[in-house]
Amino acid sequence: MDTLKQPNLTRDAALLPDTGEPGFGVYVHWPFCAAKCPYCDFNSHVRHQPVDQERFTAAFLKEMATVRQLSGSKTVTSVFLGGGTPSLMKPSTVSAILDGIAKHWHLPDGIEITMEANPSSVEAERFRGYRAAGINRVSLGVQALSDRDLKFLGRLHDVADALKAIKLARDIFPRMSFDLIYARPNQTVDEWERELKEAISYAVDHLSLYQLTIEEGTPFYGLHKAGRLVVPDGDQSALLYEATQEITAREGLPAYEVSNHARPGAESRHNLTYWRYGDYAGIGPGAHGRLSRGSIKIATATERKPESWLDLVERDGHGIIDQEQLGYEEQADELLLMGLRLKEGVDLARWQQLSGRDPDPKREEFLLEHGFIERIGNSRLRCTPSGMLILDSVVADLAC
Repeated sequence: MDTLKQPNLTRDAALLPDTGEPGFGVYVHWPFCAAKCPYCDFNSHVRHQPVDQERFTAAFLKEMATVRQLSGSKTVTSVFLGGGTPSLMKPSTVSAILDGIAKHWHLPDGIEITMEANPSSVEAERFRGYRAAGINRVSLGVQALSDRDLKFLGRLHDVADALKAIKLARDIFPRMSFDLIYARPNQTVDEWERELKEAISYAVDHLSLYQLTIEEGTPFYGLHKAGRLVVPDGDQSALLYEATQEITAREGLPAYEVSNHARPGAESRHNLTYWRYGDYAGIGPGAHGRLSRGSIKIATATERKPESWLDLVERDGHGIIDQEQLGYEEQADELLLMGLRLKEGVDLARWQQLSGRDPDPKREEFLLEHGFIERIGNSRLRCTPSGMLILDSVVADLAC
């Protein structure tokens, strides 16, 4: 275990309030997991030999220097360490990564610095080490409060582990969130309501609640295609979603995005950057980024395989394998796609500036008449609760 150091006071201030601006985030991807979950299509990899964390840390820092050249000088509004399982990192690795971000960009006091963690890899000493390194928000991958369903989901922890991790996170970090997956096979609305109410009793200020989706290339996809895995149909999924919205709103954790719920003021700043179509630097294997220089916006993507990414960085200074300049129409479509996920909706003036046009009046009128969208004054457009159920169709209609 690493020797703990005193908290980095420049990262230990009270969290800054949300300004409503898109902001600039830094995302760092740690691609390693202890086991691959059967539903997961994220860029995560199992290695049966210890990972050379020092070598990967040096590569993260090297890629940061290259991305800093692309982004220019920026003030960071949030940092997110995702994966994979970042809680497999040593605290000294986390500290070095945060020091590197502070070296390449301006890292103000009090910004949100989040780390994903799995209950199976949680221990108090390690959590205190992350806190000392500067982490002030943790996001736990709990996924279910049922031992039977945790086993079905391929998780390495049980409910007791999850509750222990939640308690530790509440005790050590200023802010904490955890994830649950619903619309599991044979799950009834009553069962989900009981589980969700229990989860809310453990929550501090934020929950991420995702419907189980069957992603191509995962073990669940093969089982589903063979008819051996049956998930709730569209009508049942809609009932589960509606129950989720009703209960969380009643308990003071209303949805601020399709799958994310928070007490007012506790929304994830980093995820808001994505949904408000802000800029973010993507560092690490399989990371994506959006970087603006003046009116130019660049989409970046790095090599997914960790060892191949490592070789590229050590040779070229970065693992970026795709770098595309986005046109205004592409930016407008992405803004719409991301922003309509939010309860606050889309800034119409920004969308009109990028797209060079107003929303098609006939399509907008149709969606308004059927109660799928609504205007917020003259400045914003958002989906209604009914529209959220068919979000992809609403986005496609408005983008045409």
